[in-house]
Amino acid sequence: MTEEGVLDPWVADWMAGSPMGSAPLEDLSPEMLELARGPVGARSQRDIQIDHISDELVGDVPVRIYQPDGPVTGVVAYFHGGGFVMGSIGIMDNVARALSEASGGVVVSVGYRLAPEHPYPAGLDDCEAVTRWAVANAGRFGVSSRRVAVAGESAGGNLAAAVSLRTRDAGDLSLAGQVLVYPATAGTEVFPSRREFDGLVISLAAGEKYWQAYSAGRDLDSDPYAVPLSAKSLAGLPPALVILGGCDMLRDEGRAYSRRLRDAGVDLQEVSYPGQPHGFVNFEFPAALEAFSKIGGWLRTIFARAD
Repeated sequence: MTEEGVLDPWVADWMAGSPMGSAPLEDLSPEMLELARGPVGARSQRDIQIDHISDELVGDVPVRIYQPDGPVTGVVAYFHGGGFVMGSIGIMDNVARALSEASGGVVVSVGYRLAPEHPYPAGLDDCEAVTRWAVANAGRFGVSSRRVAVAGESAGGNLAAAVSLRTRDAGDLSLAGQVLVYPATAGTEVFPSRREFDGLVISLAAGEKYWQAYSAGRDLDSDPYAVPLSAKSLAGLPPALVILGGCDMLRDEGRAYSRRLRDAGVDLQEVSYPGQPHGFVNFEFPAALEAFSKIGGWLRTIFARAD
């Protein structure tokens, strides 16, 4: 594919054959949320073996730690997507495994609290707490505290950006980098791609429901830790890799955040995958292999230069 906003024919065929898997989830009833937060995801197409996997608690926050054998490149605190209301460590097991394999790093997948039961900033507090734990305990994995990065997709991309902003503002630790995969950065602002690709995996209606749950009906559009695009300055943030889908509702706001990072002097790489919808990395579409290769190589580079 070369035309960014034209849906990849392979993806179109997959969606035609999997209408339930690609339909926006707009039902936030307790019954549906229970299913969408299950302990096990769809069967992965790739059998990625990680040598050591353990379920632990960081304070009250459940985490799953993926540690490969051999020298570790760094530590990645990973925040799953799901609109702040769904997803789980188990459902996104495939993403965490792929991150560890590609980067050669330890991945700490975070089971942060979800809305509407736990609205903002509960989930963000959990993600920051685990990130701080990863920095304090990096030596457990044989790396320095300077080799810790954050990563997440969609709502998790928002959380990774927000943790980067919070830790910069606190001024007491320095992250090696941030990987933002089709991040939600704009709050209630409707960028053109939200309308252009409405209904393709996610929808305007679903997004509004997710945000209402996360915000608990509050106006958070001027809070940079909820809406990273509202931050007055992005200067001094860690290096960033922004991964976008050419046919993703969140494409334009992710690109707007990239532009502001670049303008602020942040070391930035932005990569867009033409024809790919929201969630293409999670769904393990063919383009996901290329995306994970890019993410892994980028993480290896920033870890190596962090010391």
